[in-house]
Amino acid sequence: MSSRTQLHALAPLAVLVLLAAAAPLLAGAQPASPDPAADACANPSADGACHDIPKALRLKLIAIPTILVSSVIGVCLPLFSRSVPALRPDRNLFVIVKAFASGVILATGYMHVLPDSFNNLTSPCLPKKPWGDFSFTAFVAMLAALFTLMVDSLMLTFYNRKRSGNTSGRRAGAAVTDHESPAHGHWHGHGHGHGHGHGDIVAAESAAVAKPEDDDEASKVQLRRNRVVVQVLEMGIIVHSVVIGLGMGASQSVCTIRPLVAAMCFHQLFEGMGLGGCILQAEYGARMKAGLVFFFSTTTPFGIALGLALTKVYRENSPTALVVVGLLNAASAGLLHYMALVELLAADFMGPRLQGSVRLQLLSFAAVLLGAGGMSVMAKWA
Repeated sequence: MSSRTQLHALAPLAVLVLLAAAAPLLAGAQPASPDPAADACANPSADGACHDIPKALRLKLIAIPTILVSSVIGVCLPLFSRSVPALRPDRNLFVIVKAFASGVILATGYMHVLPDSFNNLTSPCLPKKPWGDFSFTAFVAMLAALFTLMVDSLMLTFYNRKRSGNTSGRRAGAAVTDHESPAHGHWHGHGHGHGHGHGDIVAAESAAVAKPEDDDEASKVQLRRNRVVVQVLEMGIIVHSVVIGLGMGASQSVCTIRPLVAAMCFHQLFEGMGLGGCILQAEYGARMKAGLVFFFSTTTPFGIALGLALTKVYRENSPTALVVVGLLNAASAGLLHYMALVELLAADFMGPRLQGSVRLQLLSFAAVLLGAGGMSVMAKWA
């Protein structure tokens, strides 16, 4: 992949980070209201002993490098697994670990992101009409899943057409070369009796050559699909990471931040393992891998730092903040649901490798349940 193509692939990720970062600026534009209830929502009262600004600041400063390191370790572990024979992509253990990571991503969407969106868009700080009369969270999540399907399909079509356009010229050249080859000339120079036997030999040789080419083309199509999966999955993870980091950075509650730091470290570690496994299968070059690792690892610390910088502006219970963050969470949840179920779990479990081994299927199912169960328990704190 050329450096220009890599920059084009990373550009949407940078745009998503900027859009998610714009949420607090929109939230800060909320006008003051004389209604006491509205003031309580826009500027919630201190929650007793838990409200400690100096301690909260120390915890946030600890959280930034800790979460950064956990993210880097999680996403890089699969990338270095080629040096461990048991964790190579062609081994069964890699399939089981990937199933565990896919369960983590699935639970992230269902147990972390989607409930947050429901809480945001059904908050009493929002007017009952229209937010209380319609399930915007489910609707936006559904649209996001369908939009992800459309993007997934169109990107794959674009890659396939681009690839077929490049290979058509080479195939035409190969056909001309074959037509002018000595073997082809020898075919015309012989009589029908000898020519027929030689033709059979040439046909057999052509069939033997065509099969590896077909297998090679199929592997290239799968590789392009893996690259689409990585890019779309990273988009959903980036939105969620910036939003949750922003909430942590703006909070002044020690009781909220302390368990959230530990939970977010485990969350980023396991989620990074899922993304890292997908990056490994995409077989990107070093520059593209570094870009994907950078975006995943830095978005949550970036969100925390942004929340710290905008603590006096950003109010997480203001109507604008609730709507913007709630809609972003809903879209991220729909994207993660689609990617985890369709592109990761269904693609593996319906594939020939797992279909050919009941034992490997059962082990992979257990790994999915373990990953999803662990992340579901973490939802109590994060």
